[in-house]
Amino acid sequence: MSDGKVNREYKDRLFKFIFGHPDNKEWTLSLYNAMNGSHYTEPDDLTFNTIEDAVYMGMKNDVSFLIADTFNFYEHQSTFNPNMPMRLLIYAGMIYDSYIETHEDYHRFSSLQQHAPTPKCVCFYNGAKETEDRVVLKLSDAFTPGSDPDIEVRVTMININYGHNGDLLKDCKALNDYSYFVYSVRKKPEKDAQFCRSH
Repeated sequence: MSDGKVNREYKDRLFKFIFGHPDNKEWTLSLYNAMNGSHYTEPDDLTFNTIEDAVYMGMKNDVSFLIADTFNFYEHQSTFNPNMPMRLLIYAGMIYDSYIETHEDYHRFSSLQQHAPTPKCVCFYNGAKETEDRVVLKLSDAFTPGSDPDIEVRVTMININYGHNGDLLKDCKALNDYSYFVYSVRKKPEKDAQFCRSH
């Protein structure tokens, strides 16, 4: 296993533990509030629906939850991945399928418009490749240019490397602490190398 893969895995696991574990709902709620400028105070207003063991394509998503009639899909990436919209399309389809199956008041064959929670797709990025603070990735970019697709998915990629998106990090202490921890771990090999060269 390469060091790069080890680094990606520890960051992914830590992110999912902080923001996707049922015991840490208050941190997830804090992140949601920071992202949306909201002020929810009751963690139990949030319901996780993360895909833990997806048989279909063997895929799992990082963190997804329902709050305020919104499905929030939060993914973490340690490398830049322009294919996130396709992944989120698949994850969202699975979550909505489960939602429809478990809500008897949703009638998929009705002649009346059926209501469903609004999707919000976010990718939190902390890879080494420099990116802007916010980048919108679109599913349509994966299709043949000029083909005018009938399906679109937008994913907002947020750069959470320490020193980026300062207001967001300030508004969510858990995210700020995570960002600083990753920054510190990333800098440690550089400090060790400097120490070895000087001795």
